[in-house]
Amino acid sequence: MSKSGALDLASGVGGKIGKKEVKSAVQKYEKYHFGDDEERKANYTDMVNKYYDLVTSFYEYGWGESFHFAPRWKGESLRESIKRHEHFLALQLGLKKGHKVLDVGCGIGGPLREIAKFSEASVTGVNNNEYQITRGEELNRIAGVDKTCNYVKTDFMQMPFPDNTFDAIFGIEATCHAPDVRACYKEIYRVLKPGQCFAAYEWCITDCFDPANLEHQRIKGEVELGNGLPDIRSMEECLEALKLAGFEVMWEKDVAVDSPLPWYLPLDKSQISLSNFRVTAVGRFFTRNMVKTLEFLGLAPEGSQRVQAFLEQAADALVEGGKKGIFTPMYFFLARKPLL
Repeated sequence: MSKSGALDLASGVGGKIGKKEVKSAVQKYEKYHFGDDEERKANYTDMVNKYYDLVTSFYEYGWGESFHFAPRWKGESLRESIKRHEHFLALQLGLKKGHKVLDVGCGIGGPLREIAKFSEASVTGVNNNEYQITRGEELNRIAGVDKTCNYVKTDFMQMPFPDNTFDAIFGIEATCHAPDVRACYKEIYRVLKPGQCFAAYEWCITDCFDPANLEHQRIKGEVELGNGLPDIRSMEECLEALKLAGFEVMWEKDVAVDSPLPWYLPLDKSQISLSNFRVTAVGRFFTRNMVKTLEFLGLAPEGSQRVQAFLEQAADALVEGGKKGIFTPMYFFLARKPLL
């Protein structure tokens, strides 16, 4: 970790949470996960906001601007695979110049910017986290897409757009945060123009997941804790929710299955990677100790080490879930809103 990178990481921890309140925010976030499931879903807005305030700087430092996985070919870099994954989605939606597109749960806008440049469409990102929007607006200006791309701070369960507004809608590993997947898809259906499509990559448990298996339960719980999720749904639940929301499902598939390289490879600490050194075992060791030092010196807020710890735990759980085949981060579907 370079000195400037370390200071950028330290300055970003906590997002819009005051530096003195980071530790209590971590404790409250963890309390949601170790408490009642219904309470967690009822408080999902606060939970997810606290999560992204706490982790965004870690994500950007270790992962770049696009916070998602991708199928990967041998010889292909992680960044190349992420771009190809985003381009695939744009092509499935047939995006082009003049289209008004919605990115549901846009993070700091990495996919939004890439898809806008690739397709020349105008893209609006919705996000309920003020810190991520502020960061995204800065990155839009740097990338030169601030005239065609914008953000709206809102809950994607209740969006402030008129019916039939958008030519296309996409979500990349974001609607997994929704407390009610059917209601989420129904709201997306409302703001999409008739005859147009919604495409997404969803985090899901697979048919290999056994709810009676204690190890499977542990892995699922650690993934949820480390990724701000109220619950991880099955692919069947997502598919049924789409149909109940009114969509015609054009096609759907777990695209992780055919990936030549495992999707979880970037997080597998047993791997040696120069291109993604920061998430290797050695890279994690340096990051962990730098965060510890920065927190000791008062440059990073108290609680930063705890954030780093549950992110590492989540990364290991994702690798375990991937190796056991009980979890996928890229259940893809293309769904169409019928013509009126």
